[in-house]
Parts: sequence; structure tokens; C-alpha cells
Amino acid sequence: MYDIKLIVFDWDGTLMDSETHIVACMQAAIADLALDARNDEQVKNIIGLGLHEAVAGLYPEADAALVRAMADAYRTHWLGSEHQSALFPGVEETLHLLKQEGFRMAIATGKGRCGLDKVLRETGLAPMFDATRCSDETRSKPHPLMLEQLMQELRIDPQHTIMVGDTEYDMEMARNAGTHAVAVSYGVHACPRLQRHAPLTCLDQITELGDWLAELGSPHTPDLQARR
Repeated sequence: MYDIKLIVFDWDGTLMDSETHIVACMQAAIADLALDARNDEQVKNIIGLGLHEAVAGLYPEADAALVRAMADAYRTHWLGSEHQSALFPGVEETLHLLKQEGFRMAIATGKGRCGLDKVLRETGLAPMFDATRCSDETRSKPHPLMLEQLMQELRIDPQHTIMVGDTEYDMEMARNAGTHAVAVSYGVHACPRLQRHAPLTCLDQITELGDWLAELGSPHTPDLQARR
């Protein structure tokens, strides 16, 4: 039996369908600085990393000044846009059910603090989470520090923690931190790619998480299916 007490979610591609908007903002930043073009698939591949790490991934030859300029341009487009990405279907319902069942929940994201606060405010989901950590406050995924800080803040050990995410960076961070990992197939990285990192499962919809936890045998979830 797994005694899961803390569920840590990635944000982009796991809870929010923001891939298209992230790609558009990054492409706009590339155009602003007249950099060599990158196709959308290349941009998608760096979603989940911290902003500076993402830029360095797209332009490995870039010096620190160019990385900062690119990050600033991206941030300007993201924060200045009136576009609001949608949550994936069933996200609010799932979070409310898990909270009712007594799970602690947190966010570990490659977004900066301003970006995360913006979407939490727009969605009204801030009360769902006991703690959040952003890449501009700590180390970027897949380094484990972000996840370790959340567990330390909430005083929950790795064996009682699950990281839920849609990228290899989430899976690697979970492994590096010694926690369990759950992959979702509807985000940035495909399930076969995620399964190389041996997550406990790969879900096709976030709404499957509650039932999967019940089947896993976590003592927090005996009534979760009955509440649906």
C-alpha cells in the first residue's frame, strides 16, 4: 500500500492547456530579437524548464546577456497578453475532490512567480494549493531542489509524495528527489517518452487521478469514487 499524503502538480501541460500560448510568446520573443528561427516543435520541447534554461536550450551558444534579453522579451509578451489559456477538462473537479479527501497539494512549475500568480488569480485555484514553487525562486527542473523545498515546507517525506507532470523534466525531478511520479499523456511529451522514466502510471486524463489513487490503495481515498 502506498501512503500518499502530498500531490505535487506541474502547471503548464498538466493542469492548464497553455502550450499554444507559450509557443506563440516564445516565437514573438525570437522575432523581437531577430534570432535564428526555431520551429514550434523545438519550442515545445523546452516547455517545463525554467525560462533561462529554456532559452539556453533553444540557443546553446547564447551568452548570459542574450539569455536575459530573450527571457525578458518572452516575459513581456506573456504578462502583457490578454489571452487566457483554459484548464484541461476536469481539473477543478479533480482538485476539489482530492482536497476534500485530505490530500495536501502543491505546484512545482517552470513558470516564474509573476506568471504563476497571474494564472492562479485568473483561475481562482490558489486556495487549492498548500505551497507553490517557481523556477525563478529555486533551481529549474530536473534538479530536485524545487520538489525538495516543497516537501520540506509541508513536512512530508518523499515516500509519501507523488509528482504529476507531462514532461521528462517532471519525471526526472521526481526520480532525483526520491518521490513517486505520475505521468499524463495529453501534455507536451508523449507517453512512450515519459514511460522511459518509469512513472507509476501514465494517465490519459487528469480526471483519472482520483480513481487511480483509490486503486493504488492510498488510505486517503476510500470514498473518492463514491463521491463522483
